[in-house]
Amino acid sequence: MPASTISRDEFLADRQGRTFADVANAPNIPFDELLAFFADEGRQRRMFEAELHHDRAPLAGVVRELETHSAFNKFLSTVHHRRTQRFRQAVGVIIRMIMTRNGWRRTGRKGSLGIRAAVNLKLPAHNKGGLAFWFVRAERYELATGMPYRSVQARRRALEKRSAARLSAEARRAAKDGSARNGKAASQTKPLKETP
Repeated sequence: MPASTISRDEFLADRQGRTFADVANAPNIPFDELLAFFADEGRQRRMFEAELHHDRAPLAGVVRELETHSAFNKFLSTVHHRRTQRFRQAVGVIIRMIMTRNGWRRTGRKGSLGIRAAVNLKLPAHNKGGLAFWFVRAERYELATGMPYRSVQARRRALEKRSAARLSAEARRAAKDGSARNGKAASQTKPLKETP
């Protein structure tokens, strides 16, 4: 499948994208490089596979490569938390545009990418653990036609339901067998003779 490309004009025409005009038009933000980064077919494939095969947000499939890209790392390393936050949010908009163009829809859930370190005003906002260094969470998606694989939670619930139904059926069968044996035993027992 050929890669979906998002142009600057398409981004700014998007209902969410237009709210990030400051990010798209700032001279010190490598926005064109960001659009080019996400236009790559291999990266988009990894984004789709992150959801399909790894049950992770699409960004999880490319976040390490994104964060180590020299231009993005340099910008995210600045101490200006508000500006870097806007950049990270714009990344989410680009991902949403790519995913929805390829038959995916948002789930309304976020997936974890990292654990934020304690706030230190002398350092840029970063993580102390997890998959990503700069990104904390990202939007989750599902195929509009339905996912081919069920989640672990859904499979667990189905397993527990089947197991409970099986145990319940076994308990009913055991109770039925027990009452049948008790009834048969009672009918076969001879009454005691009374002694005078």
